[in-house]
Order: sequence, then C-alpha cells, then structure tokens
Amino acid sequence: MQDCNYFHVDVFAERAFSGNGLAVFLDTENWPSQFMQTLTQEMQQFESIFLSQIQAGKEYSANARIFTVEEELPFAGHPMLGAAAILHRTHAQDLQECTWSIRVGERTILVTSKHLTDHYLCQMNQGKPQIQAPLSQQAVSAVLQRIGLQASDLLDTCPPQVISTGLDYLILPIHSSAIDKVHFSGKDLEQELAKLHAKFVFIFDIQNHEIRTWDNAGKVEDIATGSAAGPAAAYLYAHQLVKPDQTIHIQQGRFRQRPSRLTVNQNSHGEILVSGGVWGVSAGRLEAMPQQ
Repeated sequence: MQDCNYFHVDVFAERAFSGNGLAVFLDTENWPSQFMQTLTQEMQQFESIFLSQIQAGKEYSANARIFTVEEELPFAGHPMLGAAAILHRTHAQDLQECTWSIRVGERTILVTSKHLTDHYLCQMNQGKPQIQAPLSQQAVSAVLQRIGLQASDLLDTCPPQVISTGLDYLILPIHSSAIDKVHFSGKDLEQELAKLHAKFVFIFDIQNHEIRTWDNAGKVEDIATGSAAGPAAAYLYAHQLVKPDQTIHIQQGRFRQRPSRLTVNQNSHGEILVSGGVWGVSAGRLEAMPQQ
C-alpha cells in the first residue's frame, strides 16, 4: 500500500490546541466514499477533508470532499481553511501568500492562505448569502421543542431566518440568558428543519455575537463552524445590526472549553469572507486502509 500523508490542524485558533481540529488527507484520488467515511470516524474530529488533483504552479487548485462522522457534506467552513493551510505548507512553501481554488461539491471556493511565523492565516470567499424570508416564532416551535427552548427565549426584535453561504442554517436569535439552556430531545429534528428548508440550526446570541450549533442528533456540539459564521454575519448585515463594512468576530466553542474566534467581513460585492488562524498540530502517514 502506498503511504498517504495526513495532517492534524486546529482552525479558527489563536494557538495550537485551541479552535476546531481537522484531519487533512492528501493525494486521495480514486478513494471510495466508504474509505473516507471510515477514516473520518477513526480520526474522531468533527470533520475531515480529502484532497485530490492538486495543482501548484501556473494555477493553485485542488478537489475536495468533506465528511463528518455521519455523512459527506457539500460544503463546510473550517475544512476549507485547514486545507488551504496544508496545501500552502506542502505545495507553495516559497510563497508568503497564495490563493487556492478548491472545488467541493458543485462549488469552487477561493481560499487565500498567508504564511505567518508559526501558523497560517486563511480566508475564504463564501459568496453572496442566500437569505430566505423571516419566520414567525410559531413556525419554528417544533424545532424549539426539540432543542429544549421556548418562544420566550427568542428575541422579539430579531426573527428566525434560514440563511446559507453553502449550507442552509436556521438561525434562532436568542436572549443571552438562554444560550446555556439547550438540551436535545433527539426526535426528528432533521425532519423538522427540512420542513423549513434548513439542514442545520444554530442559536445566536445577537448581543455578544456568540453562536452554538450541533449535529442534528445533539450528540456533538461543534467548536468553530465556518459554514455557520457566514450566515450569522449575513444576518447581522441584512438586519442592519452592524455597519456594512464592519468586521464581525463570531464567538464559539466556549461550552466545549475550546473558545474560538471566527472573523467575518463583507466585501463591496456583498460577498461574505470568513477567516481564521490555522495551526499545525501533527503530521503522519496512514499504514492501513479501511476494508471495503
């Protein structure tokens, strides 16, 4: 078996052993989906990213597939930043800054990586947000019930809304006092979200710019979710809760003892830019492959 390099990095981190961990695999051409799924489960990170068809020279690009421990995703935020940092480390060592075209699902995401002294600063362009019509509190009552919240926990001045910069999130703006109240019933949350044309849900403390999100079974709380930070910022921009050119710092991970900061800007075209630090933790080689 040909050895395969892989890397463990921390994304949206201000130092190693903070932020959101990620496994990055290189040279994964022709790998079956089940191999990638099994390896992601073995790594026990929230997500893993698998890179193939890497080009560096005239153009800087790669294909990517992203898996959680449960399924493949068409897009995710922190894997894109982690992938760009590792691509820079392995294929563009002589450059201080590089822009990568990373193809994932049906999209091509531009990610810029900048080599600093001991880590990388990476930024992805998530494009213009897709914003659905605001929802009533009654419309989200079934979702609230399944995550242990009540209508009184929602802000009266900020409606629930589904926004996507790659994944459809139901955003629930809450009072700051409700951010630690979530508990999952474990029943049919994914089906209730689908009725609202959403894939996932996050609660949003508007006052402190803090979010929390989980897998739909409520088993794992994510530490730093780039695909949610974009919609969170888009919500603030759309409702004129911040200035159009304001830099937004989204807080996440406090309840996992991994405080993370996700920095978001909006460019003059209305596109959402999400950035964060990427720190290397370890590098290794696979010595076995999952059996089909």
